[in-house]
Amino acid sequence: MSEKETPPNENWVFPKWHNKIPLIFFGVIGPVVTITAIAGVWYYFSPKFTDVGYTPEQPVPYSHRLHAGELGLDCRYCHTGVEKASSARVPPTQTCMNCHSQIKTDSPKLRLVRESWIENKPIEWVKIHKTPDYAYFEHSAHIQAGVGCESCHGRIDQMVEVGLAEPLNMGWCLDCHREPENHLRPKSEVTTMGYTDAQRTEFLATAEGKAAKESVNPPQHCSGCHR
Repeated sequence: MSEKETPPNENWVFPKWHNKIPLIFFGVIGPVVTITAIAGVWYYFSPKFTDVGYTPEQPVPYSHRLHAGELGLDCRYCHTGVEKASSARVPPTQTCMNCHSQIKTDSPKLRLVRESWIENKPIEWVKIHKTPDYAYFEHSAHIQAGVGCESCHGRIDQMVEVGLAEPLNMGWCLDCHREPENHLRPKSEVTTMGYTDAQRTEFLATAEGKAAKESVNPPQHCSGCHR
């Protein structure tokens, strides 16, 4: 036996190589597990995973694909004041009855609408697009800047039941505030669905588009949204 070799001890319970286990765990396995856990939480606990796709059942089966898509109703017919107010506003029963006092007057799907009209009691629609109380958002500012409805709400004209299309979290908002030109269009086209990147590029190349781009300077500081 050489002088460098350690003679075995008959009282040892575990082999000597077990001494390397803490080094392997804390040096290799530990960091890998930690990074994996952080990455998992970062994605699976984010609004992009937990909130996008949220599609609650509404008290009345209203189809945006039919009304906004096939019939071509302008968003502003129902969501009045969106160009001047901070919120889009949920349409009152009167708006529904403007048409349905003459169309599908006996439809069982519209029973709640007729009852709401007779009893003068609003329909309790389920809110989908929400911002926290500590965050300030104004629809009119975005509409007046030329940001289209579909930038935040998605292709509403293709939805039978409306669901959340975007995460609406702070990072998502900041992405737009840093590069607003990616969402600008003529003000006359804000409610147009299916507005393409090619159309946007063409618009931004015009005098109107260049002026719109230069005039838009959305805030990126905290007080811009947290007031």
